[in-house]
Amino acid sequence: MTDAYAKAGVDQRAADASVAGLVRALAAIKLDRPSAQVPLAGHYASVIKIDERTGIALSADGVGTKLLVAEELGRFDTVGIDCVAMNVNDVICVGAEPLAMLDYIAVRKADPAVCEEIGVGLARGAELAGVEIPGGELAQLGDLVSSVDVSGACFGTVALDAIIDGSTVEPGDVVIGLPSSGIHSNGYTLARSALAGIDLDDDRLGRPLGDVLLEPTEIYVKPVVELLRSEVEVRGLAHITSGGTGNLLRLAGEGGYEIDAPLPVQPIFGLIQERGGVSDAEMEEVFNMGCGFCVIVPAADEDEALALLQAHYPVARRIGRAVEGPRRVQRG
Repeated sequence: MTDAYAKAGVDQRAADASVAGLVRALAAIKLDRPSAQVPLAGHYASVIKIDERTGIALSADGVGTKLLVAEELGRFDTVGIDCVAMNVNDVICVGAEPLAMLDYIAVRKADPAVCEEIGVGLARGAELAGVEIPGGELAQLGDLVSSVDVSGACFGTVALDAIIDGSTVEPGDVVIGLPSSGIHSNGYTLARSALAGIDLDDDRLGRPLGDVLLEPTEIYVKPVVELLRSEVEVRGLAHITSGGTGNLLRLAGEGGYEIDAPLPVQPIFGLIQERGGVSDAEMEEVFNMGCGFCVIVPAADEDEALALLQAHYPVARRIGRAVEGPRRVQRG
C-alpha cells in the first residue's frame, strides 16, 4: 500500500503482519479430535466439515470508518445493509448459500433511536441477502469506544464437493465484473482524508456528497446463487474489496489475470483521487473502482452466465481473463 493511505492512518504492512501473527497463534490450537477445517488458505470464508457431505461456511466483518460519516450525518439506517453485505458477499465466494447472521454492536452509551436505525438497515440487508438474523450482541463500552461500531458474522452451507476456490480456473477463462454501488465499505479512512473540507451537502456529483458516501454496499447473493444453481460451470468467485481486482489472487490456482475492459468508474473515485493526490496504482489498491464482484467461468459459458447476471446488472460484462504466467493481475 502506498503513501496516501498510510498518511491517512492505515498501515497495511502492519495489518498484514498482524494477521500473520494471529494465524500463527491460531494454528497452534490443539484439539482432541481431527481438525474439521477445509484447507482454504487466504480465501474469503472458512469452511468447517459437519459431516462427509456438508460444510458450514463462516465469515466475519464490519462496516469500518464509514460509520463516522453516518455519525456526522446523524443517519444510521443504511449501515446495517453494509454489515450484512460485507459478510454475505464473502460467504458466497466459496459457493455457499448464506443462511443467517449474528450482529455485534459496540456503543459508547446505548441510544435506542440509533440502535433502531441500525436495526432497520440490518433487516433490509437480511431481506436482500435472503438470510435471518436470529440474535446478536449490544455492548456498552464507554471506556473503549467513542461512538458506535457495527460488525457481524455470517453462516452458510455448502456441499463439500461443490466448494469453489479457484483451483479449477484455466488460462482463457472469462472474468465477468459486477458493478459496485460506490465505495462500498472499504477505504473510508483515505476517502474521508481526501474529501476533508468538502461539506457533506455539496452536490457537485449530482447528489449530496453525504448520500454518495453512505450509499449501501451492494449485496450480490441472489444473482450469484442463481448462477450457482444454473448449468454454468462457475470456477471462481471474488468479492472485490480493499485490494481491488488484486483480490482475484486470493483464489487458488496458478497463473494470473488480465483486466483489459474494466467497468466504468463512478465519479466519487475521481474526486477522491483529485483531492487526495492519490496515484492510479494506489486507487486500484484501496478501492473497488466500480467493480464489486467478479465471476470466473469457462469461455464457453460466457454468454449463458452474462444472460443470467445482466438480468440483475445490465452493465455486467467480461472485464478480463485468466492467463498463464506470473501470479499477478495486469490491468490495462
